[in-house]
Amino acid sequence: MGSMNWSMNWIDTTVLATYLIGITLFGIWVGFRRNASSEQYFLANKSLGWFTIGAAVFTSNISTIHLVGLAASGAKDGMVIGNFEWMACFTLMLLGLVFAPFYIKSRVSTLPEFMERRYCPQARTFLAVIGLLGALLIHIGISLFAAAKLFESFLGVPMLFTIVVLSLFTVTYTALGGLKAVVMTENIQVCLLLGGALLITVRGLLALGGVGIHDLAQFQAAARPDQFSMLRPVFDGAGRLNGYSWLAVLLGYPILGIWYWCADQTHVQRVLAAKNLKAAQNGPLFAGFLKISPVFLMVLPGVIGSVLWTKGVIHLPLAAGSNVPDYNTMLPALINFLVPVGLKGLLAASMAAALMSCMAAALNSCATLISMDIVKRHSPAMDDSRVVRIGRITTGAIMLLAMLWSTQGNQFGTIFEAINKIPMTFAPAVTTVFLLGILWKRGTSQAAMATLYIGSLVGIVYFVSDLPGVGRWVLGAGAHANFSGLVTDPVQGWGIPFMLVGPLLTIVCAGIYVIVSLSTRAMNQAEVREVCWDHPLSFLRGRLRGASDPRVVALALATIVLSLYAIMR
Repeated sequence: MGSMNWSMNWIDTTVLATYLIGITLFGIWVGFRRNASSEQYFLANKSLGWFTIGAAVFTSNISTIHLVGLAASGAKDGMVIGNFEWMACFTLMLLGLVFAPFYIKSRVSTLPEFMERRYCPQARTFLAVIGLLGALLIHIGISLFAAAKLFESFLGVPMLFTIVVLSLFTVTYTALGGLKAVVMTENIQVCLLLGGALLITVRGLLALGGVGIHDLAQFQAAARPDQFSMLRPVFDGAGRLNGYSWLAVLLGYPILGIWYWCADQTHVQRVLAAKNLKAAQNGPLFAGFLKISPVFLMVLPGVIGSVLWTKGVIHLPLAAGSNVPDYNTMLPALINFLVPVGLKGLLAASMAAALMSCMAAALNSCATLISMDIVKRHSPAMDDSRVVRIGRITTGAIMLLAMLWSTQGNQFGTIFEAINKIPMTFAPAVTTVFLLGILWKRGTSQAAMATLYIGSLVGIVYFVSDLPGVGRWVLGAGAHANFSGLVTDPVQGWGIPFMLVGPLLTIVCAGIYVIVSLSTRAMNQAEVREVCWDHPLSFLRGRLRGASDPRVVALALATIVLSLYAIMR
């Protein structure tokens, strides 16, 4: 295969342009109300059913980072990276069964508002700031950078052009239509996204026949020895800790996952807009079923691509300044080789859909946090039309900041690692405060604030000290070429992978929370009972109400995921 770039012909360009204009007009049509109330604008009038919630939770998570990053990691690390998808199923069960009942019962508009109900106003402010930073830096900024790099690498479109055009389309329907526009467009985008991924997977499997691979045994023989294994040993052949070992995944993922799925406004806002409790519980569980698919539709194509690459069928350029292939170009290479003209425009549209749904979700949550947790809180008498107007203006301002930040994406190593390492600074503290706050009535507001401040400070110290640039400055000329950080580097650092740093930070946070709680006065138990389970397993109590009971649905999801693990261990 020649150059990585292919120029869009008029058919592909027409397909992509039609999609962008069509989805924007559809979003405005379903969501725009001239005199929308704040509940209509920010929470879609609390009218969402389980299917809409599940599809919206899934697409607000799957961005271009996942399409590019999962294919790249599938080629480089193998199926093991799929643990980030399957482990999400278990944290989505926690959202549906443990957290959603109190989110709905307390009738809050935002998660910081729930933190105020459980602890104090300071906890609400702290979480609102964390929510805004997470959305701005990760959900929008890094996603926009990843999409711009992707479109530049195989469409030849300048990065700045992609950033500006996709941002304008997304911000238009998000600002005008509110949450209703965001979730209804996500229903369409989930179909396009999964359809595009399925197309690449099926055509990739068919292409294996062209290089003499006709069954699973031949496919496994052609791949690297551990490329199909989902579970890796704790130590590698050199006696060093494996970055994605079963232990690192089992202990490390829940720390990120509970913050990401259960305590982050961007995803939970869809649950807060549910029409009833059952929809709020079954929506995240439906998203859990959808999360099974990326392992086969986004990671597996990377494994297929690496086999096609070793057979000389596709070409990958070398990463800058090294003799190893640039795996981030795996998805463009596959599309270039596998997808005919016309469908390439549809694939480009599905990638745009992945980015736009992720950005729209984050933009809407930012507007909600600023309008409800800052503006409305300090000016409770302000009329709804002004609150909504501020929400619309905020959406535009946040988008502008994210566009500026997205141009700095080159400051990180791999994009997929960046989006998981950045949250590790505050996820242990937030996860501790949310989980213990909803399961342990003795937790106090002083404990929550101490945990949030000290835990986040320790997390920031870890993040900064583990930056490769900081480590090279400390070690000077002695740092080796592939030095990865003072904490994670196995040769010149401590050799602790970031997935195992999370549990260590969480032990510190849990210790702070418990010690401060027990040494301060208990909170009003009648008030705490409204936002906290009587017993950690209370959510399992009560009579089962048929096959659609959330506990039955969760059991079915857990059975499927554990069975898949047993097959692919």
